[in-house]
Amino acid sequence: MISDVLVKPAVLVLGIGNLVMSDDGIGVHVIHEMQRMYRFPETVNLVDGGTLGLDLLPMLENITHLILVDAVETGEKPGTLVRLTGEELPIALETKLSPHQMGLKDLLAVSELMGHSPREMVMIGVQPGSIEMGTDMSCEVEAKLDEMVGKVLSELERFGVIPK
Repeated sequence: MISDVLVKPAVLVLGIGNLVMSDDGIGVHVIHEMQRMYRFPETVNLVDGGTLGLDLLPMLENITHLILVDAVETGEKPGTLVRLTGEELPIALETKLSPHQMGLKDLLAVSELMGHSPREMVMIGVQPGSIEMGTDMSCEVEAKLDEMVGKVLSELERFGVIPK
């Protein structure tokens, strides 16, 4: 039997959001920026999850680590970053910011029921300033794009993944 210590993590970095709802698209913007700037080992999959919800279920099979990137309603000022883990995730998704978040909550619940729950889940989120129709992000959230990329890279490094 191969020890878990010897098995490389299979990591999914999933950017969620709607690009035509201003700050709601931040997760997708982070993924696009990371794909543009870095190359990752084959054990890492960066996915623009958009608003797909349960359609993303097959992607959660056989992964050990999940990093979600999304706009999150925290009640804080726009641009405030959060890092949520474990049991904090379903609680954060209770406050429905946009239609895709109900799908994300369902996605995680169904994945767990099917026995495909990642060993570790982390969400890197930002408090949106605007989720109105439009393709431009608010200044507060756009200013956090690079910092969010850095936080995702830090999580990957914690999992032993260093991009090129």
